Amino acid sequence: MSTASVLFDAPGPRARVRNRIVTAVTIVIAALIVWAVVAKLASKGQLTAAKWQPFLTGNLWKTYVLPGIEGTLTAAALSIVLALILGFLLGMGRLSHVGWIRWPSAVIVEFFRAVPVLIMMIFAYFLFALYDVFPPARLALAGVVTGLTLYNGAVIAEIVRAGVNSLPRGQSEAAAALGLRWGQTMRSILLPQAVTSMLPVLVSQLVVVLKDTAIGYQITFVEMVRQGTVVGSSYGNYIPALIVIAVLMISANFALSVAATRLERRLRRSKRAGVPVQTQAALEPGD
Repeated sequence: MSTASVLFDAPGPRARVRNRIVTAVTIVIAALIVWAVVAKLASKGQLTAAKWQPFLTGNLWKTYVLPGIEGTLTAAALSIVLALILGFLLGMGRLSHVGWIRWPSAVIVEFFRAVPVLIMMIFAYFLFALYDVFPPARLALAGVVTGLTLYNGAVIAEIVRAGVNSLPRGQSEAAAALGLRWGQTMRSILLPQAVTSMLPVLVSQLVVVLKDTAIGYQITFVEMVRQGTVVGSSYGNYIPALIVIAVLMISANFALSVAATRLERRLRRSKRAGVPVQTQAALEPGD
């Protein structure tokens, strides 16, 4: 069987040469742009050793950076867990055959997908403050988690609905023929298959959750990006501070992606291992 892709024809000799030339030119142009940016920053004194010196002291990390990392990871972890729970509940609600469950779920999903995350954070923050729902020290965290949970839960609900609907309808029909109820079919047959196919999209959405914690600075939430700007204003080194924060954010997102990729591989291996294998005896003539 040919392993060539059916999406495009394999490039010929001229096309391969042309692709190499375009690639080389692109690399050269990108290198020139990076060099120009670095040279401009160096001419303004933004890359001197004195600008990076504060990051070699433990006081800066303890006072500014580590509280920001703690705030970002705490808000992201809570939001991810709650958004996954809410998303799967709303997604299954939208797939329900019961009208009084399906229609309210659809309204909730469409509403929270349409409202900007920042507006939900601000609304939740002032609502919690008005009724003393949380202690003052936790109001900003509660507002950030509420906004991220509602928005991303609605998006995950659509991901779940699309993942289940992408499965062959024959599986649902076979389950119904066996006498399984809708809940049993969803829980035992459809969702386990859909989750594996949805994982790449879910990971992308969870990375969005982690990055959107930076919006919380509008309601005085202590997170990495806000702390980076505070460091820049305190030490006069905005560029190095934002570079350090960017590296930390990229590292956190990369770790989340790697963990999800390993989970996906493990799920696929477990499914392959769970498939019954025919023995040689079962293939003997007359059996």
